Amino acid sequence: MSPMITSILILSLATGTIITMASFHWLLAWMGLELNTLAILPIISKSHHPRATEASTKYFLTQAAASALILFSSVMNAQATGQWSILQLEDPLAQTLLTVALAMKLGLAPTHFWLPEVLQGSSFKTGLIIITWQKLAPMTLLLLTWDQASMLTLTMMGSLSVVLGGLGGLNQTQLRKVIAFSSIAHLGWMATIVTKSNKLALLNLTMYILISTPMMLSLTFSSTKTTQDLTTTWTTSPMLAPLT
Repeated sequence: MSPMITSILILSLATGTIITMASFHWLLAWMGLELNTLAILPIISKSHHPRATEASTKYFLTQAAASALILFSSVMNAQATGQWSILQLEDPLAQTLLTVALAMKLGLAPTHFWLPEVLQGSSFKTGLIIITWQKLAPMTLLLLTWDQASMLTLTMMGSLSVVLGGLGGLNQTQLRKVIAFSSIAHLGWMATIVTKSNKLALLNLTMYILISTPMMLSLTFSSTKTTQDLTTTWTTSPMLAPLT
Protein backbone atom coordinates (compact mmCIF):
# COMPACT_ATOMS: atom_id res chain seq x y z
CA MET A 1 0.00 0.00 0.00
CA SER A 2 1.44 3.36 -1.04
CA PRO A 3 2.10 6.07 1.56
CA MET A 4 -0.48 8.34 -0.12
CA ILE A 5 -3.27 5.78 0.20
CA THR A 6 -2.23 4.98 3.78
CA SER A 7 -2.34 8.67 4.68
CA ILE A 8 -5.79 9.06 3.15
CA LEU A 9 -7.12 6.03 5.03
CA ILE A 10 -5.69 7.21 8.37
CA LEU A 11 -7.08 10.71 7.77
CA SER A 12 -10.51 9.23 6.93
CA LEU A 13 -10.31 7.06 10.05
CA ALA A 14 -9.59 10.09 12.24
CA THR A 15 -12.21 12.24 10.48
CA GLY A 16 -14.97 9.65 10.91
CA THR A 17 -14.34 9.35 14.64
CA ILE A 18 -14.14 13.14 15.11
CA ILE A 19 -17.40 13.67 13.17
CA THR A 20 -19.21 11.20 15.42
CA MET A 21 -17.70 12.63 18.61
CA ALA A 22 -18.57 16.21 17.65
CA SER A 23 -22.11 15.62 16.34
CA PHE A 24 -25.45 16.10 18.08
CA HIS A 25 -27.47 14.88 15.07
CA TRP A 26 -28.09 11.17 14.55
CA LEU A 27 -27.47 11.29 10.79
CA LEU A 28 -24.09 12.98 11.27
CA ALA A 29 -23.13 10.44 13.94
CA TRP A 30 -24.14 7.59 11.63
CA MET A 31 -22.17 9.15 8.78
CA GLY A 32 -19.05 9.33 10.94
CA LEU A 33 -19.41 5.68 11.97
CA GLU A 34 -19.78 4.58 8.34
CA LEU A 35 -16.72 6.59 7.25
CA ASN A 36 -14.80 5.06 10.14
CA THR A 37 -15.80 1.52 9.12
CA LEU A 38 -14.97 1.98 5.44
CA ALA A 39 -11.56 3.47 6.26
CA ILE A 40 -10.44 0.57 8.48
CA LEU A 41 -11.38 -2.21 6.02
CA PRO A 42 -8.41 -1.72 3.62
CA ILE A 43 -6.09 -1.39 6.61
CA ILE A 44 -7.22 -4.78 7.95
CA SER A 45 -6.93 -6.53 4.56
CA LYS A 46 -3.74 -4.82 3.31
CA SER A 47 -1.63 -7.98 3.75
CA HIS A 48 -3.82 -9.82 1.17
CA HIS A 49 -3.70 -12.93 3.35
CA PRO A 50 -6.88 -15.08 3.37
CA ARG A 51 -7.19 -14.62 7.16
CA ALA A 52 -6.95 -10.84 6.75
CA THR A 53 -9.61 -10.86 4.02
CA GLU A 54 -11.85 -13.01 6.23
CA ALA A 55 -11.30 -10.64 9.17
CA SER A 56 -12.16 -7.55 7.11
CA THR A 57 -15.32 -9.26 5.78
CA LYS A 58 -16.48 -10.22 9.28
CA TYR A 59 -15.73 -6.72 10.54
CA PHE A 60 -17.66 -5.12 7.67
CA LEU A 61 -20.75 -7.32 8.07
CA THR A 62 -20.94 -6.80 11.83
CA GLN A 63 -20.34 -3.05 11.74
CA ALA A 64 -22.76 -2.57 8.83
CA ALA A 65 -25.49 -4.42 10.76
CA ALA A 66 -24.81 -2.30 13.86
CA SER A 67 -24.89 0.93 11.81
CA ALA A 68 -28.19 -0.12 10.24
CA LEU A 69 -29.62 -0.70 13.73
CA ILE A 70 -28.42 2.74 14.85
CA LEU A 71 -30.04 4.37 11.82
CA PHE A 72 -33.26 2.40 12.36
CA SER A 73 -33.45 3.34 16.05
CA SER A 74 -32.77 7.02 15.28
CA VAL A 75 -35.54 7.03 12.64
CA MET A 76 -37.95 5.46 15.15
CA ASN A 77 -37.00 8.08 17.73
CA ALA A 78 -37.42 10.87 15.15
CA GLN A 79 -40.92 9.59 14.32
CA ALA A 80 -41.85 9.55 18.01
CA THR A 81 -40.29 12.88 19.04
CA GLY A 82 -40.07 14.85 15.79
CA GLN A 83 -36.36 15.68 16.15
CA TRP A 84 -32.94 14.07 15.50
CA SER A 85 -31.01 15.24 18.56
CA ILE A 86 -28.79 12.62 20.18
CA LEU A 87 -29.60 14.01 23.60
CA GLN A 88 -33.37 13.45 23.15
CA LEU A 89 -33.72 9.67 22.94
CA GLU A 90 -37.20 9.09 24.36
CA ASP A 91 -38.74 6.13 22.50
CA PRO A 92 -38.32 2.96 24.64
CA LEU A 93 -37.85 0.58 21.69
CA ALA A 94 -35.36 2.98 20.09
CA GLN A 95 -33.41 3.08 23.37
CA THR A 96 -33.14 -0.73 23.49
CA LEU A 97 -32.20 -1.03 19.79
CA LEU A 98 -29.56 1.68 20.12
CA THR A 99 -28.06 -0.01 23.19
CA VAL A 100 -27.80 -3.33 21.34
CA ALA A 101 -26.33 -1.61 18.25
CA LEU A 102 -23.65 0.21 20.27
CA ALA A 103 -22.88 -3.03 22.12
CA MET A 104 -22.36 -4.73 18.75
CA LYS A 105 -20.09 -1.89 17.64
CA LEU A 106 -18.02 -2.21 20.80
CA GLY A 107 -17.96 -6.01 20.95
CA LEU A 108 -20.02 -6.63 24.07
CA ALA A 109 -21.39 -10.13 24.69
CA PRO A 110 -23.44 -11.76 23.25
CA THR A 111 -22.52 -9.77 20.11
CA HIS A 112 -18.80 -10.21 20.78
CA PHE A 113 -18.25 -13.09 18.32
CA TRP A 114 -16.50 -10.92 15.70
CA LEU A 115 -13.77 -9.35 17.84
CA PRO A 116 -11.48 -12.39 18.51
CA GLU A 117 -11.68 -13.50 14.87
CA VAL A 118 -11.01 -10.03 13.46
CA LEU A 119 -8.09 -9.46 15.83
CA GLN A 120 -6.60 -12.84 15.01
CA GLY A 121 -6.65 -12.02 11.29
CA SER A 122 -5.09 -8.58 11.77
CA SER A 123 -1.58 -7.41 12.54
CA PHE A 124 -0.73 -6.07 16.01
CA LYS A 125 -0.72 -2.46 14.80
CA THR A 126 -4.12 -2.86 13.16
CA GLY A 127 -5.36 -4.68 16.25
CA LEU A 128 -4.24 -1.75 18.37
CA ILE A 129 -6.39 0.58 16.24
CA ILE A 130 -9.38 -1.77 16.51
CA ILE A 131 -9.30 -2.14 20.31
CA THR A 132 -8.53 1.52 21.07
CA TRP A 133 -9.35 4.14 18.41
CA GLN A 134 -12.32 2.24 16.96
CA LYS A 135 -13.97 2.16 20.39
CA LEU A 136 -13.97 5.95 20.82
CA ALA A 137 -16.91 6.79 18.51
CA PRO A 138 -19.44 4.22 19.86
CA MET A 139 -18.31 4.88 23.45
CA THR A 140 -18.92 8.61 22.88
CA LEU A 141 -22.48 7.87 21.76
CA LEU A 142 -22.93 5.61 24.78
CA LEU A 143 -21.62 8.31 27.14
CA LEU A 144 -23.88 10.93 25.52
CA THR A 145 -26.98 8.74 25.92
CA TRP A 146 -26.02 7.04 29.19
CA ASP A 147 -29.05 8.41 31.08
CA GLN A 148 -31.45 7.53 28.23
CA ALA A 149 -30.14 4.11 27.16
CA SER A 150 -31.74 0.86 28.30
CA MET A 151 -30.04 0.34 31.67
CA LEU A 152 -31.24 -3.25 32.10
CA THR A 153 -29.95 -4.28 28.66
CA LEU A 154 -26.63 -2.51 29.21
CA THR A 155 -26.11 -4.03 32.66
CA MET A 156 -26.94 -7.55 31.46
CA MET A 157 -24.66 -7.30 28.40
CA GLY A 158 -21.88 -5.75 30.49
CA SER A 159 -22.07 -8.50 33.14
CA LEU A 160 -22.13 -11.22 30.48
CA SER A 161 -19.11 -9.62 28.77
CA VAL A 162 -17.11 -9.63 32.01
CA VAL A 163 -17.82 -13.35 32.51
CA LEU A 164 -17.27 -14.45 28.90
CA GLY A 165 -14.22 -12.20 28.47
CA GLY A 166 -12.59 -13.63 31.58
CA LEU A 167 -13.37 -17.27 30.78
CA GLY A 168 -12.76 -17.03 27.03
CA GLY A 169 -9.14 -15.99 27.40
CA LEU A 170 -8.19 -18.89 29.68
CA ASN A 171 -7.78 -21.60 27.01
CA GLN A 172 -6.15 -19.43 24.32
CA THR A 173 -2.54 -19.66 23.20
CA GLN A 174 -2.74 -16.92 20.55
CA LEU A 175 -1.98 -13.59 22.22
CA ARG A 176 -4.24 -11.63 19.87
CA LYS A 177 -7.23 -13.73 20.95
CA VAL A 178 -6.25 -13.31 24.61
CA ILE A 179 -6.13 -9.55 24.07
CA ALA A 180 -9.52 -9.69 22.29
CA PHE A 181 -11.19 -11.44 25.23
CA SER A 182 -9.44 -9.05 27.61
CA SER A 183 -10.91 -6.17 25.59
CA ILE A 184 -14.38 -7.73 25.84
CA ALA A 185 -14.02 -8.01 29.63
CA HIS A 186 -12.80 -4.41 29.97
CA LEU A 187 -15.64 -3.13 27.79
CA GLY A 188 -18.05 -5.10 29.96
CA TRP A 189 -16.82 -3.22 33.02
CA MET A 190 -17.15 0.08 31.13
CA ALA A 191 -20.72 -0.71 30.09
CA THR A 192 -21.62 -1.62 33.67
CA ILE A 193 -20.00 1.55 35.04
CA VAL A 194 -21.82 3.71 32.44
CA THR A 195 -25.14 2.83 34.12
CA LYS A 196 -23.87 4.51 37.31
CA SER A 197 -21.63 7.35 36.14
CA ASN A 198 -20.44 8.42 32.68
CA LYS A 199 -17.42 10.23 34.16
CA LEU A 200 -16.14 7.07 35.82
CA ALA A 201 -16.69 5.18 32.56
CA LEU A 202 -14.64 7.82 30.72
CA LEU A 203 -11.84 7.39 33.28
CA ASN A 204 -12.01 3.62 32.80
CA LEU A 205 -11.79 4.04 29.01
CA THR A 206 -8.77 6.32 29.36
CA MET A 207 -6.98 3.83 31.63
CA TYR A 208 -7.82 0.98 29.26
CA ILE A 209 -6.29 2.83 26.28
CA LEU A 210 -3.19 3.81 28.30
CA ILE A 211 -2.66 0.15 29.30
CA SER A 212 -3.46 -1.43 25.92
CA THR A 213 -1.29 0.86 23.78
CA PRO A 214 2.16 0.11 25.33
CA MET A 215 1.26 -3.58 25.65
CA MET A 216 0.41 -3.94 21.95
CA LEU A 217 3.44 -1.88 20.89
CA SER A 218 5.77 -4.02 23.00
CA LEU A 219 4.35 -7.21 21.47
CA THR A 220 4.81 -5.69 18.01
CA PHE A 221 8.40 -4.76 18.81
CA SER A 222 9.26 -8.25 20.07
CA SER A 223 7.26 -10.07 17.32
CA THR A 224 5.50 -12.13 19.98
CA LYS A 225 2.41 -13.93 18.67
CA THR A 226 1.75 -16.81 21.09
CA THR A 227 2.13 -17.44 24.82
CA GLN A 228 5.02 -19.80 24.02
CA ASP A 229 6.88 -16.92 22.34
CA LEU A 230 6.79 -15.03 25.65
CA THR A 231 9.27 -17.55 27.10
CA THR A 232 11.93 -16.55 24.56
CA THR A 233 11.40 -12.80 24.72
CA TRP A 234 14.42 -12.33 26.97
CA THR A 235 16.80 -13.40 24.17
CA THR A 236 15.71 -10.58 21.82
CA SER A 237 14.77 -7.85 24.28
CA PRO A 238 15.94 -8.47 27.88
CA MET A 239 14.59 -5.16 29.17
CA LEU A 240 11.14 -5.83 27.70
CA ALA A 241 10.82 -9.40 29.03
CA PRO A 242 9.90 -8.48 32.65
CA LEU A 243 7.24 -6.07 31.38
CA THR A 244 5.55 -8.60 29.08
